[in-house]
Amino acid sequence: MSESTQSAMAILRDPSTLQWYVIPLLALLFYIYTIEIQKRDWSLVLAGLAFWGMDWINEIWNSLVLHFNGFAPVWGAPGQTAYLILAGLNIEITFMFAISGIIWGKMLLPDKRTKILGITNRWFFIIAGSIFCVVIECILNAAGMLTWDYPWWSRSAPWLIFIIGYVPFFLVSFWVYDMQKLKSKLITVGVIWTVVLASLLIFIPMGWI
Repeated sequence: MSESTQSAMAILRDPSTLQWYVIPLLALLFYIYTIEIQKRDWSLVLAGLAFWGMDWINEIWNSLVLHFNGFAPVWGAPGQTAYLILAGLNIEITFMFAISGIIWGKMLLPDKRTKILGITNRWFFIIAGSIFCVVIECILNAAGMLTWDYPWWSRSAPWLIFIIGYVPFFLVSFWVYDMQKLKSKLITVGVIWTVVLASLLIFIPMGWI
């Protein structure tokens, strides 16, 4: 097991690391979603939940990689945190992703066919958003807050982080946002979160993640 992974496992789901600042972060998350719910902007709310759920799916398979190879997850978060939920997911990260889908959804233009720099605005924000997130990850990695133990997932090879790490988040979130029927949005988000919750309920007791 890599040194960074050992550091992460030492604090995995350790309640003694909890800090008071988690409470205002949680309140902020509730506030942001409450505003959009009051507006009945269900497209934005469900797009935000889809984005968040896609991150959880990524984090679950990342933890499974560690379980099956015994060396390291694809990415780890061994740094100081108020609570490490999974090998590469701390509570600060999950709050950030819970809000990110709302933020990026607000940038979308009303007509999905409207172009920016020659491409549809949806694809513009998928590409721009994914690049932005990869840049942030590289900064966090340079600071030692986010660790990468494989050469094919690193600052020298950022394309997999772009393609696998972020493009699916934006694709699914914007897809949900643009669905015509509320029922379709609810079913899609429901499937995503059913996979997430079922995985957590199965794999955590088994000690796999």
